[in-house]
Amino acid sequence: MPPVRTALISVSDKTGVAEFATGLAALGVKILSSGGTARHLREAGIEVTDVSEYTGFPEMMDGRVKTLHPKIHGGLLALRDNPEHMAAAEKHGITLIDLVAVNLYPFEQTVARPGVSLAEAIENIDIGGPSMVRSAAKNYRSVAIICNPARYPEVLEEMKRSDGEISDETRARLALEAFAHTACYDSAIYNYLAGKIEGEEFPSLFLHPYARVSELRYGENPHQRAAFYRRTEVSLGLAAAKQLHGKELSFNNYLDLEAALGFVREFDRPAAIVLKHNSACGAAVADTLAEAYRNALATDPVSAFGGIIGLNRPVDPDTAQAILDGIARHGFMECVLAPGYSQRALSALQAKKNLRLLELPDLAAADPWMLKHVSGGLVVQTPDELGEPEELKVVTKRAPTPEEEAALRFAWLVCKHTKSNAIVLAKGATAVGIGGGLTSRVDACELAVKKAGERAQGSVLASDAFFPFPDAVELAAGAGVTAVIQPGGSRNDDQAVAVCDAHDMAMVFTGTRHFRH
Repeated sequence: MPPVRTALISVSDKTGVAEFATGLAALGVKILSSGGTARHLREAGIEVTDVSEYTGFPEMMDGRVKTLHPKIHGGLLALRDNPEHMAAAEKHGITLIDLVAVNLYPFEQTVARPGVSLAEAIENIDIGGPSMVRSAAKNYRSVAIICNPARYPEVLEEMKRSDGEISDETRARLALEAFAHTACYDSAIYNYLAGKIEGEEFPSLFLHPYARVSELRYGENPHQRAAFYRRTEVSLGLAAAKQLHGKELSFNNYLDLEAALGFVREFDRPAAIVLKHNSACGAAVADTLAEAYRNALATDPVSAFGGIIGLNRPVDPDTAQAILDGIARHGFMECVLAPGYSQRALSALQAKKNLRLLELPDLAAADPWMLKHVSGGLVVQTPDELGEPEELKVVTKRAPTPEEEAALRFAWLVCKHTKSNAIVLAKGATAVGIGGGLTSRVDACELAVKKAGERAQGSVLASDAFFPFPDAVELAAGAGVTAVIQPGGSRNDDQAVAVCDAHDMAMVFTGTRHFRH
C-alpha cells in the first residue's frame, strides 16, 4: 500500500484535529479541508487547501453543498488497481484521496436540548459528511476513514513507523467503525423524526443501536456465552453503573441488578431489597439504610444466600457492617448496587474478594422502553411506572387501620417487583413472607405463609392480580393475616370479600395489576 499523500479533513468535533493535521503535514501529506475546519487548521499554523479551491466550485446554500462533488468522491471511490478508474481520474483532474477524517454534525446533542425546533434539528442533519464517510469506507482497501478523534494518535503513530503507510488491517477496522458511526447517526435521525412525523408512541421501525460494553463470564448457565450491550445514544439506568470491586458480572447478575434497581427507586425513605433469580427474597424500608438492610435480609435469610443487594442510599459504615455480618452468618452475596459508598464502607466491603460492588448515582434515570426478545423479534412496552395507588377502594365491612394501610401500600410495591404469581406478606415496612414465580396463586400464598411462619400473624397481604377463587384468602385468614390489597376484577370478588368479612379482615382494591414475567 502506498503512503498517504492526500488527506481530507472536515470535522464537527475538532478535538485533537489540529495536532493530527500537524503530524500529517510533518509526514508530507497534503491536506484538503473546508469551512470551519479549514479556518481552525489555519489558525493552528497548518497549510491547507480549501475544498472549493480544489473542486473549482464554491460552497453554497449556507454550506449545505460543499463536498458533494465528483472530484471529492472520485478521489475517494477510485479503485487504484483498475486502469479505467485511474484513466478517468487523470482525465478529469481528480486527485486520489488516501485518508479522510470526518465526523458529523451534532444531531443527537442538538435534539437533546430543551425546546429545539424541528427546523434547527433538520439543519443539523449532515449530508456531505456521511457521504464522504461511506465513500471512503466502501473503498477501505485504498482509503483510511477516521470518524473517531480517539483514533488520531494511533493512526499517526502507525504512519510514522511505516513511512506514511496505513496497514490493510487498520483500514478495515476503521471502515467498520465508520459504518457503525453512520448507522447510529441515521438511527438517531429516524427516531427523532418518527416521533415528529408519525406522531405515534411506537414507531413503525424500532431502531436503537447497542454497543458492546463487555463479554460476560457466562450466560444463564456456564455453557452459554453472553455479552453486555448498552444503548449508544444514552447512558442511563444499569448501563451507567460503575463496578468498583469484584470479578466480572454474569448474565444473571445483570438481570437481578435490574430488578433491584426497579425496586429501590420506588422509595424516598431508606430502602433495601435482596433478590435472587429475578425475584425478591426480602425487602424493607426503615429510618436508616442499615436497619432497612437487616430487615430485608431477615425476611428469608436462607433464600438470600448468593443473592443481589439493592440499596437506595450511599452505603455508610453501619450498612457495610450489616452486609458483612449477614455474609458471616448466612453466607456469601453476589452483588451490591447503591448510589455510592463512603470510603470506609468501600474499604470494608472490598475485603470480600468475590462481592461485586456497583455504584449508580442516578437511580431515577430510566429507559423509556422495556424489551423482551422472542424468536425472530422483540416485544416492546413502556415501563410499569405506577407506584403507590392514589386511592384504595375499601370493599369489606371493615376499613384498614392507618397502620395496616401503610403496610398494604408497602407490600403492594414489593409485590410489583416480585415475579408473578406473587403474594407478599408484610408487617410495617418489612416483608415477612414472599411467594413469587408460581403458576397458582394459592401456591404463591402457601409459600409466602410458609416463609413468614409465626410472623404471618398480624401481617397484611398483597397480591399482584385478582383472586380467581377464595382459597388463597381463606389460607391467609387462617394464617392470621388482617388486611389484603389486590387489584380486584374477578367474577368471584364477592367470595373473597365474604371470607374477609367472616374473619374481620379488611380488603382494598387498587384497580390496577402488576404482572411481572
